[in-house]
Amino acid sequence: MFLQAGIAVGVLAAGHVLTSLDADTPDGSMEHKGAPQSPKPGAGGPPPPPGHAAQAGGPDAYRLRPMAGETSMSGPGASPRHADVAFELPTHTREIALTFDDGPDPRYTPEVLRVLRRHRVQATFFVVGECAVEFPDLLHTIAGEGHVVANHSWTHPQLTKLAPGRVRSELGRTSSLVEDTLGAAPTLARAPYGDWDQDSLRICNKLGMSPVGWSVDSQDWTCPGAERIASTIMDETAPGAIVLSHDGGGARTQTVEALEWYLPRLLDRGYTPVRIQY
Repeated sequence: MFLQAGIAVGVLAAGHVLTSLDADTPDGSMEHKGAPQSPKPGAGGPPPPPGHAAQAGGPDAYRLRPMAGETSMSGPGASPRHADVAFELPTHTREIALTFDDGPDPRYTPEVLRVLRRHRVQATFFVVGECAVEFPDLLHTIAGEGHVVANHSWTHPQLTKLAPGRVRSELGRTSSLVEDTLGAAPTLARAPYGDWDQDSLRICNKLGMSPVGWSVDSQDWTCPGAERIASTIMDETAPGAIVLSHDGGGARTQTVEALEWYLPRLLDRGYTPVRIQY
């Protein structure tokens, strides 16, 4: 009980820090005047950026538990390069892949889908089994709108810290759930925190999946403000990029606001978001 109370206090304190940082975000850094469907600038000013309100806090109440070590492997050094993992699309054109992790979430996944639908864009959703089992209708919606449903383990642990039998259970349970729900098992998998080793890669391959990392981390998991999320993606995206964002695992209002801002601008720059297919 004392441990749980300490964790709760820590989460609330983190929320205060993120909100304070967010308030210092400078305005106007996301200006891209040629983008279609973007707000028109005011008198000599840039288009208004997305809202800055931080949505810090723990995962939604429906989750069985917080995602273990939510940020422990994120940021610099996460998703370490591995010869057997895809970090970019095999293309020389301006194709990119938008990916969303840790869902499905009953609030934020439909909001992400709404934005993608409006722009007729397809993406790849790496789902967590314990979330997907609660919301199978969302799996049907994701697949029914042409997006890829991929495997992100059952409880979001760091696979390299588990015995091979646990790794097989984490990946295998989610694959079985997706197959039972949609009629086909996933062919792609992303390790939580992008952390693979030889054992987990071998198990992934035996389950019929190709491992996928990312080349652009939106950093949306830090709740830095929608403007900063969008600026990161606009600045770092290049042909073949695989972009990491999240539609679950916490409050993702900033992710949705950023997506509404940067997606039409990426399209205006000639990028074509595509499904990941290996």
